Amino acid sequence: MKNIAKSLAFTAIAATGAEAHERARVAPPAVYDVAPGLGHFTDDVLFGEVWERPELSPRDRSLVTLAALISTGKVAQIGVHASRALDNGVEPAEIGELITQLAIYSGWPNAISAVAKVKIVFDDRGIDPVEQSDEPRIELERGAEAARRAIVDGTVAPTAPALAEMTNRVLFGDLWQRPDLSARDRSLVTMTALIAIGQPEQLPFHANRAMDNGMSSVEAAEVPAHVAFYAGWPRAMSAVPVLKEVFMSRETAPEAETDIRIVRRDPEAGNSGPADYFTGAVRVHGNYQTQLPARVSGATVEFEAGARTAWHTHPLGQTLHVISGLGWVQQEGGPIVEMRPGDLVWIPPHVRHWHGASPEEAMSHLAIAEALNGSVVTWMEKVTDAEYLGVATD
Repeated sequence: MKNIAKSLAFTAIAATGAEAHERARVAPPAVYDVAPGLGHFTDDVLFGEVWERPELSPRDRSLVTLAALISTGKVAQIGVHASRALDNGVEPAEIGELITQLAIYSGWPNAISAVAKVKIVFDDRGIDPVEQSDEPRIELERGAEAARRAIVDGTVAPTAPALAEMTNRVLFGDLWQRPDLSARDRSLVTMTALIAIGQPEQLPFHANRAMDNGMSSVEAAEVPAHVAFYAGWPRAMSAVPVLKEVFMSRETAPEAETDIRIVRRDPEAGNSGPADYFTGAVRVHGNYQTQLPARVSGATVEFEAGARTAWHTHPLGQTLHVISGLGWVQQEGGPIVEMRPGDLVWIPPHVRHWHGASPEEAMSHLAIAEALNGSVVTWMEKVTDAEYLGVATD
């Protein structure tokens, strides 16, 4: 039976003693007839150097190559690389699941076109139809999954509820839990597809997920070097600064907390509210910051009578729990509203507002907010005396 691994671009042609490196050619004769320079780079660089680099195993390089070809719709090369992948230890079921994964990330037409090419390889090799694995489903890390779902529910659902629902139920509730391809390999092919189709915006999440799933930073850094040959240098180069930020953030990230932490009340501790952001006497204490994947931070803030914040917004909103005294809160364009002990006040995301004590009585509250991309608050100009007292001005 003809072996596709020895056909098309991978036809082995014995090299003569005069040929460089005395290496068998990988590029077909037509390449040397039309573009001898391309033949040189194919044989000496791509297959003579890149495919031999130990930073990724031959199996991984086959996964990366197939992912790049499928996600970019380069159908003509899929067959020979599917055959090479089988030779490099990728199981038929894993190739099928790779195609399934990429249907989500690069579209159904690319996946269906890949199936037709891979079916020819399977038939040529006498490979039986693939059956779904009956192994236990992969369990996603609960903390990271909760953080991911919160982002989808908070940023996608308000605008595209169907997309958010299917992201949670189909993509991460089903596809990413299928045992037919390991979590690490799913991350590898997803990273590859994002680089190959020029979507670096999605890369930080998936690069972090890949390393959480067992990929080393050395392996992750090698992916764009390999993809450059199959999707082009510009797209590989665009991924580099994104990966740099991911690597730096993981190097400096604190170790995950595993114990309950109590921030003790200490009236003598704390700091004065910065003059750029507050008017009047303000004391901030009990400040706390949770570690990723949690995004919550907070502090107890004490306002003397007449003290208040500047105008500001929060990317994911803010909750105030009034502890004592009488406070005021106002959103831009609305009336000043009183806050009393025991009241809970919710300020929605991006709503411009201020809050503080009333003119006659001090107030303290616990302020809680979530960070989005590391940002908790955007400070603006101070509230004038006229604004604070609700005095109309022309």
